[in-house]
Amino acid sequence: MKNEIKQKVRCNLCGANDYDIIYEEKKDVLNEQELINKFKSSGDETLLDQVVKCKECGLMYINPRIRPDLIMQGYSEGEDENFISQAKYREKTFKKAFKQIEKLSKKGKILDIGTAGGSFLKVAKDAGWEVYGIEPNKWLCDWGKKNYDIDIKSGDLFQQEYKDNMFEVVTLWDVIEHTPDPMKVLKECNRILKPGGILVVNYPDVGSLIAKFTGKRWPFFLSVHLYYFTRTTIEYILTKTFFKIEIIKPHIQTLSLGYLVFRMEAYSKLLHKLGTLFVKLTGTKNLKIPYWLGQTLVIARGK
Repeated sequence: MKNEIKQKVRCNLCGANDYDIIYEEKKDVLNEQELINKFKSSGDETLLDQVVKCKECGLMYINPRIRPDLIMQGYSEGEDENFISQAKYREKTFKKAFKQIEKLSKKGKILDIGTAGGSFLKVAKDAGWEVYGIEPNKWLCDWGKKNYDIDIKSGDLFQQEYKDNMFEVVTLWDVIEHTPDPMKVLKECNRILKPGGILVVNYPDVGSLIAKFTGKRWPFFLSVHLYYFTRTTIEYILTKTFFKIEIIKPHIQTLSLGYLVFRMEAYSKLLHKLGTLFVKLTGTKNLKIPYWLGQTLVIARGK
C-alpha cells in the first residue's frame, strides 16, 4: 500500500538523486480523510515525512512523498473556516506588499496562484487591477466569490491554459513550497508573463537564522511543505527558469493573536493552554500581531 500512495523523487532543482537524510520519517500511510485534513489551507501537521538534502545543489525536500494526485485531492476537498477567519488580517499584510508591486509594474492583469479565499486579489481589485485567481480548494473558491465577488478558478495552473504573455504580474503567496514540481510551475509563470513582467514569490526560508536556531521545531517544518528553500536555492531555481531577482527581503505578516495561539497547539500543548487562557482573560483574541519566522519575499522580473 505504501508504494501505491508514496513515490520517490529526484531533486527538482538539479535532477540529482544523491542526498543526505536530514530528518527521518515518523509516520507511514495516511487514509483519505487524513489526506484531506493534512493538505487543507491551514494544515498545520508538524513534519512527519522524511526530509533530504541534495548533495549536488543543497535543495531540501520531502522524499519519498505522497503522489501529486492524492495531494491535489486533499487540497481540493473540505472546508477551512480557520483559514478564512484571518481574511481581514491577510488583507492588511497584502496591502503593504502591494505598494512594492505597484512601484515595479504598470497596472494591468494580475494572477494569484493558490489564492485561497482571494484576500490578495481583493486588495488588487480595489486598486483597479484586472484580477485572476486559481485555487484547488472548491470551498475556498466559493467563499471568494461570495465574499469578494471574485471568480476564482478551481484547479491548478496548468489546467487553465492561459495564453502567452498574458499577465503583468503573477504571484505565489506561500505556494511554491507546496507544489510537486516548482521548476515546472516557474517556467509556466514566465511563459504567461508579459516580457519584463513581475513574479512575486513568498516562501519560508529554511536557511534563516530563526530556522537554524529552532531546528526541527521551526513552525514551517510541515508535512504539507514538499520543498524547503534557502536564499541560495530560491535564487538558483529562479535563475534556471529565466527570472532576474530585483528584491529579496524578510516578509512580515499579520494575524490575530487568537489564531496564532490556536496554531501553537501543534508545537507546544503547554504554550497553547497558557496562550488560550491569556487571550480569554485579556480579551485580546482579535489583537493584530505582526510576526516573522523566516518568511521571505522575492520579486523577480521575467524573460
